[in-house]
Amino acid sequence: MLVAIGIGPGDPELLTIKAVNLIKNADAVFVPGNVAKEIISPYRQDIKVLSFPMTDDEDYIKECMHKNAEIIAPVAESGLAVFCILGDPNFYGTFGRLCEIIKQKFPSIEYSTIPGISSITAFASATGISVNGGIFITDGSLENSRILLKIREPRKIIDSLKKEGFKEFVLAEKMYMKDQKIYRNDEIPEKSAYFSVMFARK
Repeated sequence: MLVAIGIGPGDPELLTIKAVNLIKNADAVFVPGNVAKEIISPYRQDIKVLSFPMTDDEDYIKECMHKNAEIIAPVAESGLAVFCILGDPNFYGTFGRLCEIIKQKFPSIEYSTIPGISSITAFASATGISVNGGIFITDGSLENSRILLKIREPRKIIDSLKKEGFKEFVLAEKMYMKDQKIYRNDEIPEKSAYFSVMFARK
């Protein structure tokens, strides 16, 4: 099993309890550089630092991804491998690309993620900015996905987004609560709970 853990923006005390427990109990812990290693060092010492280069050279990136998959796979096949990544592993992180390679080369390995404090929410706290109403977030590339909060009539929203070219939809109700529900595309109901988030992608 491979679990990617979000370790937040930089303060070791901003890790979740679940993240700390997994780091302490894993058979091996991997990080994509020394910054991540320093953040989790209060909880684990035998940390394996992998090379994830910050470069535009796609061939070199792929080469490193394949090497890292080969290092992680033996642990994940026989026990618990933990991969710690700054912020949240599902927001602009390297874990998604790593999983694509693992899925191809080691299809028997299961993987999941544990959320962490992302740079988006950390920024609001660090600067004292209170965010209300709609916001636009981009990494500089063209918009191909949206996240919508407090969706009460998701099917109406989907009908509108389809006209803009959006094709993939995921609705999450009451995330991490005891009655959490996840719906995808045609499964999405007409009405949803107040604690709902919808993801749309072109």
